[in-house]
Amino acid sequence: MLRNMIYTAMFAALTAVCSQIQLPIGAVPFTLQTMGIFIAAGLLGAKKGTLSVGIYILLGAVGIPVFAGFSGGLGIIAGPTGGYIIGFLFTAFAVGILSDLTGGKIWALAVGMITGLFLCYLFGTAWFILVSNAGGGNMDIPTALEYCVIPFLIPDSVKIIISVIIVSRVKKSLTKSSDI
Repeated sequence: MLRNMIYTAMFAALTAVCSQIQLPIGAVPFTLQTMGIFIAAGLLGAKKGTLSVGIYILLGAVGIPVFAGFSGGLGIIAGPTGGYIIGFLFTAFAVGILSDLTGGKIWALAVGMITGLFLCYLFGTAWFILVSNAGGGNMDIPTALEYCVIPFLIPDSVKIIISVIIVSRVKKSLTKSSDI
């Protein structure tokens, strides 16, 4: 039980650190948040991985600066990129459930990460459109995809490849010593 709590907290912290590694390329910054989430859920599974992401989000929601650019607070979640933050929960669950069901097989990790990323894009882009249009804007789906998805496809693919490699290697070494 204590080990599970430590791992869950450790991966919430890892996600917070990955959030600060950022490259602002437009309305939605490029960060390593999703890589932290992929690794957390791939190693911890659906329940603990999603809990870890939930803790990360709660820390940010109460104002601790764990989100990208050392930001925090409900205003960030309510802002244009807040849908991605909520989408992280679905990302973690998708990765974790496929990891749990297959024992962390490489193909399942990749499919889980792709599925999770799609869910994150879906929630994030829909929220981006909603928030952008709430102020009288005229954001349509093609423009939102141009801002929120297309620039991230290649970097996110690289994050998935790196995450699959990290998770599969760490799982192998942990299986030799003890389960995570």
